[in-house]
Amino acid sequence: MTGKYQKVFERSITDPNGFWGEAAEQIHWYKRWDKVLDDSKKPFYRWFTGGETNTCYNTLDRHVEAGRGDQTAVIYDSPVTNTVRYYSYREFRDLVAKFAGALRKMGVGKGDRVIVYMPMVPEALIATHACARIGAVHSVVFGGFAANELSVRIDDATPKVIVSASCGIEVARVIPYQPLIEAAIELADHKPDKVVVLQRPQHEWALKPGQLNFYEELEKASPVECVPVLATDPLYILYTSGTTGQPKGVVRDNGGHLVALNWTMKNIYNINQGEVFWAASDVGWVVGHSYIIYGQLIYGATTVVYEGKPVGTPDAGAFWRMIEQHKVKSLFTAPTAFRAIKREDPNAELIKKYDLSKFEILFLAGERTDPDTLEWAQKSLDGRPVIDHWWQTETGWAIAANCMGIEYLPVKPGSPTKPVCGWNVQVLDENCKELPRGQQGSICVQLPLPPGTLPTLWNNDERFLKSYVTDFPGYYNTADAGFMDEDGYVYIMARTDDVINVAGHRLSTGAMEEVLARHQDVAECAVVGVADNFKGQLPVGFMVLKAGVTRPHEEIVKEVVKMVRDQIGPVAAFKTATVVDRLPKTRSGKILRGTIQKIADNEPWKMPATIDDPVILDEIKSALETIGYAAARKETAESGAA
Repeated sequence: MTGKYQKVFERSITDPNGFWGEAAEQIHWYKRWDKVLDDSKKPFYRWFTGGETNTCYNTLDRHVEAGRGDQTAVIYDSPVTNTVRYYSYREFRDLVAKFAGALRKMGVGKGDRVIVYMPMVPEALIATHACARIGAVHSVVFGGFAANELSVRIDDATPKVIVSASCGIEVARVIPYQPLIEAAIELADHKPDKVVVLQRPQHEWALKPGQLNFYEELEKASPVECVPVLATDPLYILYTSGTTGQPKGVVRDNGGHLVALNWTMKNIYNINQGEVFWAASDVGWVVGHSYIIYGQLIYGATTVVYEGKPVGTPDAGAFWRMIEQHKVKSLFTAPTAFRAIKREDPNAELIKKYDLSKFEILFLAGERTDPDTLEWAQKSLDGRPVIDHWWQTETGWAIAANCMGIEYLPVKPGSPTKPVCGWNVQVLDENCKELPRGQQGSICVQLPLPPGTLPTLWNNDERFLKSYVTDFPGYYNTADAGFMDEDGYVYIMARTDDVINVAGHRLSTGAMEEVLARHQDVAECAVVGVADNFKGQLPVGFMVLKAGVTRPHEEIVKEVVKMVRDQIGPVAAFKTATVVDRLPKTRSGKILRGTIQKIADNEPWKMPATIDDPVILDEIKSALETIGYAAARKETAESGAA
């Protein structure tokens, strides 16, 4: 008997025009589309061509006009500033309409770009929605991002205005933004007309000519109405790191993005209008774009802006406090956050202090969820569903997930469940042939991609083709490796460049990490392949131990080496592991395995722009030298890291 999910999924693949045309009826259009799917310029597919809409009207105005203006739209919770604030849909619309008027006074119009360089504050959402309101294209860049990296984005996006704040606030420090932005503008060839600054009392910015106060400009401005834009017009540019060092500007359109995110809120996340869905991410990441800035507000739910950490603000109970205080129905976070919580509170004692009766589902994404973390979360949350799902900056929403609003499928640890509606996922060999179930290969998606995905890269169609569709004609190349099992469940084992070759055997570092994560003393881990003259590559493991573990590290290393030998086999040649205090990560929690590998291989490397704490790389270098790697450093490597 075919289940509900299977029927809905099959229709999305066999009748995409009908499926997405129906979904688009839930969105407000000034002018209905001419075509649901325009495939006249393959592989540059376009959705809802000819249609006219406005993202800001769909996120704010239409809900106010429907009589729900008093409902909470945005919750701002900042343990680092001891602030909690609630914004209704009406209040937020009025702020956005006035700031849109302020931007217009600065000369920003339809198609112009605005860079938003801000911490996790509601003004970041006001700025992005204001851009959408007048048809401008926003590009959010992490507040605190290095000046050089920001300058590259300024030159690529050529913004008229930068909207920023005077500082960002971390657990133990305040980060002034003025020197970063001024240095970036100095480095860039393109010079924006204005910089708008949200003054924060923790560190104010001494304004110079061309630099304006956020709220002073907002208060002086007159509110403006929404401007109709084409469904195919860009809403935002989001830069993702590229292998060449030049970031790729992923483009998101207005129409497809509205339709897709609106569909996901109920069908994937099982959220209803008025309920609270919290994505514990940052507006600088795609998760923050889809499920802090836009998704909930498109659908008419409540979103959360959290300026804090999973641990340290003040402790490992921070998430549970948030869920109780704000009546969160679903939380979406990275597995790394839960590994951090597990490390500090391995027996989940802090969870007992809070009332989680309104909490129903935990969603994990951002990197592969190891089964140990999944099982710990399930146990700690008294058996509530813990749903791993998989997606990318480029896709904008989930490729594979357990679609909780359609049918709850059995969870298989290690798998983000099955392809989501619209995603024709296939596992291919190097000759673009589909592999049998159970065999590992390149995970690709048959074109066209569904709405809401990247139509191209900003001003770079050629790089779009080279990066995503050239290697597997007719498919989108996810650059992830894995397999599908007999039941159609997807397993993401590694990035294709994380599949290592040990004496001719292609092995997944993800599979080895699964084994290490099962050890009772290991809180989180990473395995990378390092160069070896004899076998080509050898795996090396890095482990962070749970709080309170006092056993000798040598014993734990011996145990995990034996576990890998027993569970994967001698072919893995896993003999080397080391204990470290921390793993180097991006600000979204992804472990920087590629950087670790370059250091171990004594190759030139560059400090990743998205790294959370650069000091950790020095600790990794020391750990590698202790076990016999990277004893000698190349001059180019050291200078690249500076």
